[in-house]
Amino acid sequence: QVQLVESGGGLVQAGDSLRLSCAASGFNFNRAAMAWFRQAPGKEREIVAGIGRSDGATYYPDSVKGRFTISRDNAKKTVYLQINSLKPEDTAVYYCGAKPGFILTASLKDGYGYWGQGTQVTVSS
Repeated sequence: QVQLVESGGGLVQAGDSLRLSCAASGFNFNRAAMAWFRQAPGKEREIVAGIGRSDGATYYPDSVKGRFTISRDNAKKTVYLQINSLKPEDTAVYYCGAKPGFILTASLKDGYGYWGQGTQVTVSS
């Protein structure tokens, strides 16, 4: 039913940039909060960006703030993650998350119940 398909990952060098995409279907995209998570080998999954119904409300942890930018195109039902100045520590599988029926005053940090298969980002030093 709910489908999230990530793309745009790859093998890059430190300092490069990537733009990840997540195509959504099976729910009302315009009423959903969206997010990007990542999980590195041996580490816990962590949120790297969240966005509400519009890009007026976003969330970033301090570890990526200033380098990562999340955006959405409701007409295309797609969410993007622009990553600049990539570091080897950014190496991880990046997952797209969805929170359908998002309440405007709710938190963007958690509550995402649907996930895609992920796209691998590998940064060499």
